[in-house]
Amino acid sequence: MKVIVDNKIPYIREVMPHLADEVVYLPGEAFTPEAVKDAEALIIRTRTHCNRQLLEGSRVRFIGTATIGFDHIDTDYCRSAGIAWSNCPGCNAGAVEQYVHASLLLLEQEKQIHLSDTCLGIIGVGHVGSRIAAMAQRLGMRVLLNDPPRADRGEKGFVSLQTLEQECDILTFHTPLDKEGKYATYHLADHSFFTGLCRKPYIINTSRGEVIDTRTLLEALDSGQVNGAIIDVWENEPDINRELLDKVFIGTPHIAGYSADGKANATRMVLEAFCRFFNKPADFHIQPAGTPMLALSDDENTRILQLYDPRRDCAALRAHPEQFEQLRGNYPLRRE
Repeated sequence: MKVIVDNKIPYIREVMPHLADEVVYLPGEAFTPEAVKDAEALIIRTRTHCNRQLLEGSRVRFIGTATIGFDHIDTDYCRSAGIAWSNCPGCNAGAVEQYVHASLLLLEQEKQIHLSDTCLGIIGVGHVGSRIAAMAQRLGMRVLLNDPPRADRGEKGFVSLQTLEQECDILTFHTPLDKEGKYATYHLADHSFFTGLCRKPYIINTSRGEVIDTRTLLEALDSGQVNGAIIDVWENEPDINRELLDKVFIGTPHIAGYSADGKANATRMVLEAFCRFFNKPADFHIQPAGTPMLALSDDENTRILQLYDPRRDCAALRAHPEQFEQLRGNYPLRRE
């Protein structure tokens, strides 16, 4: 069996030689039709687009993506071609919670926002959104939830997007990227969304860049329809909008979920799915090594920012926006 693996997936090189006869490690953008044609499995990240153009005529039977999102996989084509696929739902929920928690504390410190007097709107309440809700409630925030698929299934506790537009001081996006259908999220935050905002909120996006219309967000920042933005995901990555990077409160290179713990979870989950598909024993152990040695403060809020402060990643991206992919691919150790 031949397997091709994205060379930036951590903790996987020690395991794969025990699971496959031949393992090839490639950069995400180097997965070409020629490279994959004789592979039975691909283990990828978001930079590899698995569609007819890549897969037709290949021996690929299984695709595992070490990510929560799977919009880079053409699931309709895979279904028609008999190719199984698997993602890693919830793998980095703790890391994204850490990122948003730190960002909220920075808003309180630097923008004089009193979180206990603030209403947070969460758009998309899955693994990540649910953790954000619990964390925000611990901070004393009023929390409103928007998740149309769950609401349509009869679940309680959700409000409309219009309610969030009217009542929230901070809006955070945690949706998948769906370009079609009843629950499409492509440019969910569009001109209509921004003109409907009543409280000049701060916008946080750690989901997918295309959920927000970049040009309209820039206009909203210029006009004061929003007070500011915290952006981790961007349209057209890695060729991000430099003007938006200059204007946001915090801008980072798609690393909100990049804790060592989240990466280990993703690698473990994708390998477990691989083993299930090929009927192999999953007798491996994946654990991130290393813990930063810090003298942690007794104050909880200070301690949170000691463990992770997104301003460091923002400064690195602003200094070298052309190194977006390198900043992601060579991300330093970060523990939750």
